[in-house]
Amino acid sequence: MKNYFQFKLNGKQLLPVWLLFMFLFLIPYIFVQIKIQGFRSHSADPHEAIQAVGGIFKWYGLMIFLLVVEYSILFFFAKLVIEAIEFKETSLQFIGKFGQFLKILIPGFILTIITLGIYGPWFYADMCRFFAKNTSHDSNSFEFKGKGGDLFLIVLLAVILPMIAVIAGIVIFSFKSVAQGTSATASHIALIPIMMFIMILIIFIPYMYFIYKWMVNFKFKEYSIKWRTDFWSSVGKIAIELFLSAITVGIYLPLAGLKLYSYFSERTIASTESVSKRFGYDLEPLDDFLFIWGQYLLTIITLGIYYPWAFCKIASRVLNKTYLEEIEVAE
Repeated sequence: MKNYFQFKLNGKQLLPVWLLFMFLFLIPYIFVQIKIQGFRSHSADPHEAIQAVGGIFKWYGLMIFLLVVEYSILFFFAKLVIEAIEFKETSLQFIGKFGQFLKILIPGFILTIITLGIYGPWFYADMCRFFAKNTSHDSNSFEFKGKGGDLFLIVLLAVILPMIAVIAGIVIFSFKSVAQGTSATASHIALIPIMMFIMILIIFIPYMYFIYKWMVNFKFKEYSIKWRTDFWSSVGKIAIELFLSAITVGIYLPLAGLKLYSYFSERTIASTESVSKRFGYDLEPLDDFLFIWGQYLLTIITLGIYYPWAFCKIASRVLNKTYLEEIEVAE
């Protein structure tokens, strides 16, 4: 039997947090980005260039502060969302305190910055553990089992090293183009952005698989919750959906996301030694696609003010059609 989730949050409840996000992070962040771009396009005069560098560092410092503000606001957003999820007529509970969150957030940001991003995977793992252990259902807490070291290897092997190889290949390609003459160089240089896009997309596909497989790794009571997926078939599915999204200039993207959600939810298994349960999603391709795009358009034409209602309606539609069912019982 399928047991469906419920989502009990409306736009009016989410609106205060969204307004804080817009006015304390989003609008200042856009302003800072404009300032940084202005300094980058500053005069080539050496004295003005030195002043521009100093200004850029100042604005980058403010941008880092704004990122801390962003994550601080997202704590309250996550709390609302978690407590709005209901399963078998019992809502999830979140008992995490903001002060405890800051003890992870601020040191994590500082260590990530001073290690030039190397500490980032461990920081992210700590964040996941914090939200998991402070979330419970029927007085039973979750436990996140992913490790920062595993995430570091995923980022290193699936993103950083392939990107280094891509950049090196493009540099070599550019030098060869220069050696062939002006006309050849112009045509080859025009190909570089296309090559970069294609290569980044190719790198992104296995990265998506590995990062989400790392994230879906929880323990709840005696259940182990993990993806049970095959690499090549999963990567093929991701590639098809991303390709369709790319050739439709993003129009297909909401349906791509839902198809991937449906595909991988069916392969997410909660198991014990005697019982296995799987998640699933009742996909209605055309209706879901039109519904989500309708919410997107309302958000766009209201300049983002409608976003809390759009988010809640989309989350409600998706979660209300997401279920858990038993698939195997050992004798």
